[in-house]
Amino acid sequence: MRLTGSEILIECLKEQGVDVLFGYPGGAVLNIYDALYKHQDEIRHIRTAHEQAAAHAADGYARATGRTGVCLATSGPGATNLVTGIATAYMDSVPMVAITGNVSVPLLGKDSFQEVDIAGITMPITKHNYIVKDILELAPAIRNSFRIARQGRPGPVLIDIPKDITAQLAEYEPKAPLPIKSPKKPLQEDLEKAAALINSSKRPLIYAGGGVISSEASAELLAFAEKLGAPVALSSMGLGGFPGSHRLFAGMLGMHGTAASNYAATECDVFLAVGARFSDRAVSDISRFAPGAKVIHVDIDPAEINKNVKAAQSVVGDTKDALKALGELLEPVSRADWLEHVEDMKERYSLKFPSDGVLRPQYILSRINCALRGKDAVIVTEVGQHQMWACHCIQYNKPRTFISSGGLGTMGYGLGAAIGASIGCPEKIVVNIAGDGCFRMNSIELATAVEYDAPVVEVIINNHALGMVRQWQEMFYGKRYSHTQLSKIPDFIKLAQAYQAEAINVSKPEEVDDAILRAISLRKPVVVNCEVGFDDNVFPMVPPGAGIDQVVLE
Repeated sequence: MRLTGSEILIECLKEQGVDVLFGYPGGAVLNIYDALYKHQDEIRHIRTAHEQAAAHAADGYARATGRTGVCLATSGPGATNLVTGIATAYMDSVPMVAITGNVSVPLLGKDSFQEVDIAGITMPITKHNYIVKDILELAPAIRNSFRIARQGRPGPVLIDIPKDITAQLAEYEPKAPLPIKSPKKPLQEDLEKAAALINSSKRPLIYAGGGVISSEASAELLAFAEKLGAPVALSSMGLGGFPGSHRLFAGMLGMHGTAASNYAATECDVFLAVGARFSDRAVSDISRFAPGAKVIHVDIDPAEINKNVKAAQSVVGDTKDALKALGELLEPVSRADWLEHVEDMKERYSLKFPSDGVLRPQYILSRINCALRGKDAVIVTEVGQHQMWACHCIQYNKPRTFISSGGLGTMGYGLGAAIGASIGCPEKIVVNIAGDGCFRMNSIELATAVEYDAPVVEVIINNHALGMVRQWQEMFYGKRYSHTQLSKIPDFIKLAQAYQAEAINVSKPEEVDDAILRAISLRKPVVVNCEVGFDDNVFPMVPPGAGIDQVVLE
């Protein structure tokens, strides 16, 4: 059958099982939006208040559901407004397809109205991108984009479609989604060498990242850790990939990791990294990282091997396959002394916060943890101090229950991502933890949450500061608080009410439980504004440039 380019796009999205996309209309995508209007019963469109939030919502949808998120924007500024969201997804290996319109093919390269080379702009932050200049290339580009986004290490793909292509006619033939190639099985020789190092170790440490969640390998990680009898540390992207309540869990590793995990990394004799990329926030001073350990790196992406930390042995392949195969090669060895030592460190350096009757961020987060215990919930965060408190004070026992911008550290990410998670998982409670600085960046998305009945609970840790930057100014810049103190403008309660969201103000510890329980029970967009002190800091913390064993505890 002969269809327009816009109709071919819609049919190809339906082929891929897409039932929701996040976007914002504009001139270059008018034909696409006209086709969406005709198919609104099959594909739900969520119009965000800003294109950046469309990308973040597609990202949050993908992380919460495990499916590929899709976002759509017009040419020029619409396309460039997606860039930060695409980069966020790229850094955290999130499967996403971003679709942009562009000026007609004859106008490309002529500085036409609302023209940008979005394919060139996004080349470093996508797995692949297309600019479709021939309608016959449109369907193959769409189908390939979904395959590429999911195959191997996941990530975003961009399809740029000039306006005249969306209007031209071409034959369309329905096709099943392209098969996603299974990653190559890890080499048996590599597995055996890695297993030999592990079996000979007396003080092994497992460090797992977001790759465990992407590959659905949480069960394999649990079985492997229990059989090995080794403590497990996680990256922030790996939270939920191993149960936070498990006796072997040592906590998050890195700049704001637990002392137990950081000290264990320094004292271990084998450091087994699984689905993690050794970012600078995790390893800090590389010359002091795991100094007495043989590093084993398991990852699906061969480009990550030896990129930041030299491995004594690598295993390239899917983490699910690798953990299963390594588990079969483990020999029974007792490591009771090592486990007892790590457990002692967990108790000795357990996270504490003042209980002085003052409303503290850590207390708020711990009460959220209690309120959500036993419930099907997803925690999303913005970026800053509140993000780290959410890592430490909330227990994540299942994958895809913690969503945050890790690699790029994108302020303003959370509310859009929370809306995407809520749209993708309507049965779940979705809570976004925000700082007041981040909320200022994305508060307009309350309109999106209200309009589309996304019952996101927005908890603002309101310290009237850009807290993490202020903390660095306090610790390393002689308390010269240059432009990090925020005024009380706007009034967040009145702002929420203006958007027709529910609003609750909290200023005392005794108000927290009722506020959180009420917000959860309402099942509608709610803003809980928590007025906390200016000078609470995040600890533990490793100063920049120090080794991860040089932990500042308070």
